Amino acid sequence: MTTENQSPDEQSDSSALRQRVLRSGVAAFVMLSIVAVDPVLAQDSVVCDAEGLPDMISGFFQITTALGIMGLVVVWQADSLVEMFTMNIEQKKSLKQHKRTALKSAVILVILGPLYTVAGAAMGLPLAECVNLVPW
Repeated sequence: MTTENQSPDEQSDSSALRQRVLRSGVAAFVMLSIVAVDPVLAQDSVVCDAEGLPDMISGFFQITTALGIMGLVVVWQADSLVEMFTMNIEQKKSLKQHKRTALKSAVILVILGPLYTVAGAAMGLPLAECVNLVPW
C-alpha cells in the first residue's frame, strides 16, 4: 500500500492506526519495565552475597591487569629492538607511535580498576562495595 494511491481519509486512518499501535507498544514497554525491574530493585546485593564471586572477579581483574602490563613490556621491547635495525624514518615514527599507543593502553588498564572502585563507591554501585578492583 502506498500513500500516493490512498485518499486523504485512508491516509489519516492509517496514520491514526500507527499512532495507536505506537502508543500501545510504549505503554506495554513501560508496564513490562516496571514489572521486570521491580524484583531486581528489591534485591540488596546479589553479587556480594554470592559465595566466592567477589574474590573471583577481583582475581580476574588482577590477572588481566598483570597480563596487560606484561604485554606492554613485550611490545615495548620488541618495538625497541626492531627500531634499532630500522633505517627508514617513516618506520621509526610508526614504531614510536605504536609504543605510545601500547603505553596509553596499559595506563588506562591500570587506572580503570581504582577509578571504578572510587566512582562506584561514590555512586553507591553494589559491585564497588564488595569487589576490590585495585590491581595491587
